[in-house]
Amino acid sequence: MRKITTMLLAGIAMFGMNVNAQEDYRENFKFGLRVGGNYSNVWDEKDQDFEAKGKVGFAGGAFIHIPIGKYLGVQPEVLFSQKGYQGSGTFLMQPYAFKRTTNYLEVPLLFTIKPASFLTIVLGPQYSFLLSQKTDFSTGTFGTSEFIEYDNDNIRKNTLGAVVGFDINITHFVVSPRAGWDFQTNLGDGSSSTPRYKNQWLQLTLGYRF
Repeated sequence: MRKITTMLLAGIAMFGMNVNAQEDYRENFKFGLRVGGNYSNVWDEKDQDFEAKGKVGFAGGAFIHIPIGKYLGVQPEVLFSQKGYQGSGTFLMQPYAFKRTTNYLEVPLLFTIKPASFLTIVLGPQYSFLLSQKTDFSTGTFGTSEFIEYDNDNIRKNTLGAVVGFDINITHFVVSPRAGWDFQTNLGDGSSSTPRYKNQWLQLTLGYRF
């Protein structure tokens, strides 16, 4: 046990030394790519028979960091992001279950606070454009990959939200935990019978900066 503790402390110390020794890029213009995943769910549900659970999806894209001095900056990004949820409820007195995957093109406009060379705090608005969605639906012995009743719903294509998180910078690599929420529901004018919801998600990506 003592040997394991000693090795762990030595590893932490070496990591700290490497972070402190790395070059300070905070005032540099940077372009990067990042890839990872989302764990998403929905909130603001407005159907008493609707119960949602989270699901995992892909996330990846590119970003540019524009410094405003050493401690501040702006970081616009363009991402392909999969969100969605798994749901259950009743339809015509029959229980059903479905899984929805929504594919978005997202443009976060993040403001950066850089207290240290290895840490960047990010927060700001995000604009999302719905590219496509797929719903796997089942009830009893019946199953389909598209719930046709939802095709005529008034679904919102453009959604405004917010993102907050931080980047852990290790030379050219960056680990990026994020959290986000939609401000607007999925429905355009509220006339649809589909359960109303807003997306919420946790995101983790690994990036490389050039």
